Amino acid sequence: MLVAILTALCAPMAASAAETRVPAEAVAMVKRVLEKFQTDGPEATFKAVTDKSSPEFHDGDLYPFVFDLNGVIVATGARANMVGMSLFSLKDQDGRYLVREMIAVAQGPGSGWLEYKWPNPQTNKIEAKRSYIERMGDYVVGVGIWKH
Repeated sequence: MLVAILTALCAPMAASAAETRVPAEAVAMVKRVLEKFQTDGPEATFKAVTDKSSPEFHDGDLYPFVFDLNGVIVATGARANMVGMSLFSLKDQDGRYLVREMIAVAQGPGSGWLEYKWPNPQTNKIEAKRSYIERMGDYVVGVGIWKH
């Protein structure tokens, strides 16, 4: 089931093969989510993050994800049907509890980078990915980029 969840989370976000993201793009998108959260509140922010027609939160393979401090997805630019699912026990291919580690970053230093393995929809292979994570009130917001 966890493999199915991993596949479902990343499936719709294929970008061109030549596209390479830089860390600053992930950080900038997280900051846009934080700004919307502070300005418009949680409901409007979660709706915008999940709405794929929102260009400020959807740019090729770059999209935010938001979950609460219990690991429940409240918004994701990948697959709206994942909202409401608990990912607290989700492990990557190396057996690391991704969401638990992201929560630890948010509750510890408040922001930072986390590297892990994730299915790449372009290659259909498990590849190295890194996400910038930041605490947002009682939530965690992140945006990931593929490591090249």
